[in-house]
Amino acid sequence: MDENTVYGDYLDVLGYIKDDLEKRINAYSAEYARTTGEKLFEHFTARVKSEESMREKLERKGLELTPRSALREVRDSIGIRIICSFVDDVYTNAEKIKAFDNIRVVEEKDYIRHAKPNGYRSYHLICEVEAPFPDIDGRDPGRYFCEIQLRTIAMDSWASLEHEMKYKKSVKDQELVVAELKRVADELASCDLSMQTIKNIIRERE
Repeated sequence: MDENTVYGDYLDVLGYIKDDLEKRINAYSAEYARTTGEKLFEHFTARVKSEESMREKLERKGLELTPRSALREVRDSIGIRIICSFVDDVYTNAEKIKAFDNIRVVEEKDYIRHAKPNGYRSYHLICEVEAPFPDIDGRDPGRYFCEIQLRTIAMDSWASLEHEMKYKKSVKDQELVVAELKRVADELASCDLSMQTIKNIIRERE
């Protein structure tokens, strides 16, 4: 086992799975654009969680710094974030991914229809992905976890700013800041719904 990484001998496998998912997301996106003339998303990012970030997360959760912890106790060693223009596109992308033949959804959270108390909105999938390599439990083909987040541009902008500002603990009137962030999140959600309505109207008139 590679002692230099918390992922042990499985780091290359995680990279393979990430690359394969990227290719298939791009493939269904291209096919959708070809048949409809529309984009299913603005952009997406995919990554294997960095060594530093994984170690920090394991330590924060009180878990051992081992490949088993990194691959089984937490489930975001592979992460994908898809940013869409419209709310309906979030759900369309989610259905496309859930239809992949080697994916099983093990957890699904809709923070769009059921926003978090602070205003956070996003759609989360935790997927178990089958890969043509052994896993840490000795199964071949193996199974590895991937977290997929889907958001609109507005949701992603808000989440990025909220993430940055929540670490500014020295700011006075934290309750006011939290309340304002919640208000802005609700206003952006209203704009998302309005934009979706406009798109639907245009489609009906075409």
